[in-house]
Amino acid sequence: MTDPISDMLTRLRNAGRALRPAVEVPHSRVKENIAHILKREGYVADVAVDGTAIKRIIIRLKYQGKKNVIEGLRRISRPGLRRYVGATEIPRVRGGLGVAVVSTSEGVMTGRQARQKNLGGEVLCYVW
Repeated sequence: MTDPISDMLTRLRNAGRALRPAVEVPHSRVKENIAHILKREGYVADVAVDGTAIKRIIIRLKYQGKKNVIEGLRRISRPGLRRYVGATEIPRVRGGLGVAVVSTSEGVMTGRQARQKNLGGEVLCYVW
């Protein structure tokens, strides 16, 4: 697999369309941080890390009726084309209704948090 973050986003997108209650993703610290950001922003119901030798992240999805709370996910920086931005250039997703996930020198955070701390970095994905 060349892009594990894209794989995670695709699993979330597919599970939401299939109305699955939860999705399992192979563990990495970056993916775990992205999942915790999604939980903190209210896009997923719960995030848990399971396993000892081979860890996996279990993400419980959130629905409003039969509609997934996550309307869209988009991978921005990818292995073939990295997208780096300064603190003043961090994009606003859907006019502030979505979240840009940015990897900075202080860790993975939302675009809003990075702007407040005056940090730039790699724009990983958009969620709305």
